[in-house]
Amino acid sequence: MALQCGIVGLPNVGKSTLFNALTSAKALAANYPFATKDPNVGIITVPDERLDKLTELVNPQKTLPTTIEIVDIAGLIKGASKGEGLGNQFLANIREVDAIAHVVRCFSNDNIVHVENSVDPVRDKEIIDMELILKDMETVEKRIDKLAKMAKSGDKAEKARLEWCKELLAHLEEEKPARTLNWEDDKGKFVKDMYLLTHKPILYVCNVDEGSVVSGNEYTENFKAAVKDENAEVILISAAIESDIAELDTIEEKMEFVQEMGLEKPGVNRVIQACYKLLNLITYFTAGEKEVRAWTILDGYKAPQAAGVIHTDFEKGFIRAEVIKYDDFVTFGSESKARDNGKLSSEGKEYIVGDGDVMHFRFNV
Repeated sequence: MALQCGIVGLPNVGKSTLFNALTSAKALAANYPFATKDPNVGIITVPDERLDKLTELVNPQKTLPTTIEIVDIAGLIKGASKGEGLGNQFLANIREVDAIAHVVRCFSNDNIVHVENSVDPVRDKEIIDMELILKDMETVEKRIDKLAKMAKSGDKAEKARLEWCKELLAHLEEEKPARTLNWEDDKGKFVKDMYLLTHKPILYVCNVDEGSVVSGNEYTENFKAAVKDENAEVILISAAIESDIAELDTIEEKMEFVQEMGLEKPGVNRVIQACYKLLNLITYFTAGEKEVRAWTILDGYKAPQAAGVIHTDFEKGFIRAEVIKYDDFVTFGSESKARDNGKLSSEGKEYIVGDGDVMHFRFNV
């Protein structure tokens, strides 16, 4: 499931440093493979302690984690919506991703030039927001022109969509991103289907100095206050620390360094896991002697859909799913013991897969 999270930000905020650290994050959990599709797209393994525990219990021949794609999107400047700088490339790339990790600079350093000549993460966020909003306004205005012509025929549905677009444009004109609209049902689906830049789910990554990575600083406090109404997660990391971690050779060295910095786990782990959550993804597992594997699905998938992620034949010929909850698998230590203790359930086509389910599919094609 090739869902992408794009890393955005102004130039020199630590965006590419974070991307480079993320592409080395494989060694923080285990020696899993990392691949690049092109110079700015990384296929990143998702750290998951549950996968490690299942591997320990089952002792398979191999272990395969789940992944997401991270895209390093070109830095943006004022005027991007009008094609300034790499604006057209930036906006084209951001339109293609499913979610956004927005990096803002929250540290002072006279040796690193800021494109706006001063450090102000709230202002930086608003610059990018405004460029995306301006582009979305263009999109909505074009849709209004089209719907106005269609509504002349008296079609009630088109008239309703025209009114929705006018409401949406008024919202954007107030410099508010589309994601802050509390629309549901048909109106919500209509907005989603327009693929607006400011409708994408967002995660804010505050890039701080080494001394602020645990408790934050004045910049991060001001920034959190500014985004409190967006219902968005804010993560503090130090791209400099993450870059140093990535250069260490062994997992032991990396984790020792992390602990010395007063951290529970590397910042890149938190960013990857937050991006995974942002994309509305969950994980289920298959566990056998040949392999223990994590599989990515959208939250809300039913059992046949989840089976189809392994192979389309599994979905076409789905009979049932045998399910053990992760906690039960760990409690009893194996599939056979979980079954003997009544913790293996047989589920049909309407079963909604839970995060962490350990599953075996029965099918016939």
